[in-house]
Amino acid sequence: MAKVSILLVLVIVGLVSIGTTEAARKHPWRIHTLFSVECQNYFDWQTVGLMNSYRKAKQPGPITRLLSCTDEEKKNYKGMHLAPTFEVPSMSRHPRTGDWYPAINKPAGVVHWLKNSKDAKNVDWVVILDADMIIRGPIVPWELGAEKGRPVAAYYGYLIGCDNILAQLHTKHPELCDKVGGLLAFHIDDLKVFAPLWLSKTEEVREDRAHWGTNITGDIYGKGWISEMYGYSFGAAEIGFRHKINDNLMIYPGYVPREGIEPILLHYGLPFSVGNWSFNKLAHHDDGIVYECGRLFPEPPFPREVIQLELDHNRRRGLFLSIECINIINEGLLLQHAADGCPKPAWSKYLSFLKSKAFAELTKPKYPTPATLKMIEDTIEEHVDHDAGKPYPKIHTVFSTECTTYFDWQTVGLMHSFSTSGQPGNITRLLSCSDEGLRQYKGHDLAPTHYVPSMSQHPLTGDWYPAINKPAAVLHWLNHVTIDAEFIVILDADMILRGPITPWDFKASRGHPVSTPYEYLIGCDNELAKLHTSHPEACDKVGGVIIMHIDDLRKFALLWLHKTEEVRADRAHYARNITGDIYESGWISEMYGYSFGAAELKLRHTISSEILIYPGYIPAPGVKYRVFHYGLRFSVGNWSFDKADWREIDMVNRCWAKFPDPPDPSTLDQANADNLQRDLLSIECAKTLNDALNLHHKRRCSNTNSLLTSKGEEGTEESGISREFGKVDESTNSMNNHISTNHSEELVTNHSEELASVQKDEMPSSFRFWVIFLWAFSGIGFLVVIFVLYSGHRRRGSRTKHHSRRRRSLHSGVMEMNGRDRYSRGGGVDRPL
Repeated sequence: MAKVSILLVLVIVGLVSIGTTEAARKHPWRIHTLFSVECQNYFDWQTVGLMNSYRKAKQPGPITRLLSCTDEEKKNYKGMHLAPTFEVPSMSRHPRTGDWYPAINKPAGVVHWLKNSKDAKNVDWVVILDADMIIRGPIVPWELGAEKGRPVAAYYGYLIGCDNILAQLHTKHPELCDKVGGLLAFHIDDLKVFAPLWLSKTEEVREDRAHWGTNITGDIYGKGWISEMYGYSFGAAEIGFRHKINDNLMIYPGYVPREGIEPILLHYGLPFSVGNWSFNKLAHHDDGIVYECGRLFPEPPFPREVIQLELDHNRRRGLFLSIECINIINEGLLLQHAADGCPKPAWSKYLSFLKSKAFAELTKPKYPTPATLKMIEDTIEEHVDHDAGKPYPKIHTVFSTECTTYFDWQTVGLMHSFSTSGQPGNITRLLSCSDEGLRQYKGHDLAPTHYVPSMSQHPLTGDWYPAINKPAAVLHWLNHVTIDAEFIVILDADMILRGPITPWDFKASRGHPVSTPYEYLIGCDNELAKLHTSHPEACDKVGGVIIMHIDDLRKFALLWLHKTEEVRADRAHYARNITGDIYESGWISEMYGYSFGAAELKLRHTISSEILIYPGYIPAPGVKYRVFHYGLRFSVGNWSFDKADWREIDMVNRCWAKFPDPPDPSTLDQANADNLQRDLLSIECAKTLNDALNLHHKRRCSNTNSLLTSKGEEGTEESGISREFGKVDESTNSMNNHISTNHSEELVTNHSEELASVQKDEMPSSFRFWVIFLWAFSGIGFLVVIFVLYSGHRRRGSRTKHHSRRRRSLHSGVMEMNGRDRYSRGGGVDRPL
């Protein structure tokens, strides 16, 4: 009996405990989650992903999709069943101004919901998200720190208009302007007051075309595309809201979370990758995947593969977030297909994983850690204390060229952009020249230069492969120069800098260089990697921009060169299906030399898609690319530019030479936003090249349009460059001067010989001799005969001199046509990402 009593007591205590726990889980206030979309396939698959994550994360309260559609769009729309939906009149085309700006539907949708939805009258707190998000755990406003009058939001640091004239023009309280967006958690009373201002300020900023410039707004497109974000910040400032700003709750897949941080929201607005797999939402803009039974997005690596990919614990966490994001979207698609009556898909290892207990365990609700809940003002204070007296590491930028005018105009463009980009540290041109090429070369003053013996013609094999000069030049520079820098940034000459490329911005560290994706390097996935590296699993498809710690580069540079030679010699595997080289000529051997050399040392790259863009490609929204790589032909309407077309044309030594001007931005078609942003970037790249050439000619040219041959002019240019780019370390400069001493002596001697030759050629043909002869024999009386002989000699001398000059001119032209220049890597190396 006693045992029964004890058991009964335990049961009662257990029931009370369970009841208490359940009561504790009940939230004292009502929460409603909103997200805004349009009637498009693009938003439908995002809706499926978000809705699946909403259920898995156990987000409290109902969720509503604010669906903005025109009447015409609604006739053909198939996705009304995808989420609880509140229909909103579309404002994509503004009813008053006719302006096409779909982003305005977000504030317009919230305003409409507040005025017309019964749910808005039965709620205490509202969480506002974007469709391209994945919820990982409950978003409970008061637990995140939100208060009435103090909403919580994520940090959007690129909204620089809060710091300048834009805020002063559009709010009475510019000092209250917060750089926020993404995740928004509002008390309903605050939202009711604020939402109309959000809409009206968005319209106001959108109409202020005079202040759309990138330098004012931070909008890389300069076309007012982020007006809705500024409408939000200015509207909040107008009524005195100060946000609690958090930079930990939300993360972009592809980024590495800070140690101890547990993000509860994934925002996949940017491209991201895991090893050789990648995902970009813009690649699925018109994708009807929701309505295609059995179809999912390409499966990412399995968790056990991610563990093998990355040894660093925190970086591995970042990779796990990336695969979690796409797996939850795919799981949502799988469930939606089943709900729509699709037949059961065929078994696969991946589908089995998505249905497994292991996946359910990996994606169970996450809860923010105390570190995650810290607001940015607290973090800033801690950061200041922690980093006091610790400057950023020194960096040095290098790029490789050859002694041709083709590389000279590229050098002018890159050096000009370097001076305007804010890139810290020094820059050095690695100039690979043969002795003969150096004697004739005129562009010594275009950049701080380290001279390198040319390896275009391999000294052992005789193989003609100018691309090998890049690793050879880097190795030569490392071995001959005292380098006072911790990180090295390696670029190509055919690049334009738009902003600084720094290791601290892109999380480079010793053992973890940063680079940009070169997905066409398929040899990292097949037998080529197995043949040429001991660690094919560590082969990264990267190139273009490289940020590497100096200690890593010293170990790696020789391997880069040797692996390039090795791949170049492996003619049996030049085939396109093995290398991805469309020319099947081993032309991208240097790129594989880089990847295989890095794999040999197990240098795993942080691969960033936010550093570099090819003009002519559609940019990802919100990404501020730091580099243009104009290696491919690009066009805007009937205008186009291809660097290969300017291989034989001297743009640097011919006064006032420039490329054909691109179209004026005001003439562009505004209808398609993606194409507009693409064309604006193309125009910016071409204009920067012409601006660079114009400044170069202003420094060097007189008012005439003649070719520059004067030594005095070259000297003037050199001093101008020194003033503008006087950022060379003394140790580096000293070593460069020492290395180039012999070259300089050869150049001076050669110049003197040429000058003497020219003076000799230009003297009248023995004029004085004939005068003396005529005077000596003036008494003989053969004046007529002597006159005839004298005239005949003059004619022969003129023909000889003309023939001599013509031979020199032809010789120079042959060197231009048949020299190293036409085989440089620019013509065939660059490929789409």
